[in-house]
Amino acid sequence: MIEINLVPDIKQELIRAQRIRSTVITIAILIGSVSIAIVALLAFYVFAVQTARGFIADNQIADGSKKLASVEDLSKTLTIQNQLTKINDLNNNKKIDSRIFNLLNAIIPPSPNDVKISDLTIDSATNLITINGQASNSYAAVEIFKKTIDGAKVKYVDSDGKTQMIALASAINTSNTSYGADSSGSKVLRFTIGFNYTPELFSSTLNNVSVVITTNGNVTDSYLGVPTSIFTDRAADLTTGGGQ
Repeated sequence: MIEINLVPDIKQELIRAQRIRSTVITIAILIGSVSIAIVALLAFYVFAVQTARGFIADNQIADGSKKLASVEDLSKTLTIQNQLTKINDLNNNKKIDSRIFNLLNAIIPPSPNDVKISDLTIDSATNLITINGQASNSYAAVEIFKKTIDGAKVKYVDSDGKTQMIALASAINTSNTSYGADSSGSKVLRFTIGFNYTPELFSSTLNNVSVVITTNGNVTDSYLGVPTSIFTDRAADLTTGGGQ
């Protein structure tokens, strides 16, 4: 069988180009149609769906606001809930200030160096204790009181179960000393003592906390500063006998 191609090569190239053009145009139309559909869907979502959702959300917010507004003592309820969330932190950071009574029992000197407290202030922000008091035995009792505080230690058991001791006070100072009369008319020395206490004293995370006094006996400067070896009884008069 003999076939004769009556279409010249140029014509065939033209037909092939037309086919390619038709294919490209068809594909472009399909892509354009899909793009237009996607844009339309996005526009519908933005302008219709989102608007509807916003409207519904606004209504829900308005309804919720009305319900909250109708709750009696709402502000107090919210305040209580906020405080409940902080209970653990407050419990961990709390101070056991009641240990101040154990401290006073330990550092107040016994008779005859009586010291009485008129008022006491604890500043937990600066770890400062300020004591206003009066002493019946003049400056000696106040000095003994100060030295007792200086020699006091805080004894406690740490998290490892070991017993530790640390100095109770630092930066001890005495001020506002003046004579006055107490309620019975007796002469007393008024004074103010302030000192910075160690945080372990009132810590709630430590166990078996106590105050230990390490200075014993006479703690006045006159006693501690002058050796007792230089003092002795006065020698007796020499007794002479006979004609001497």
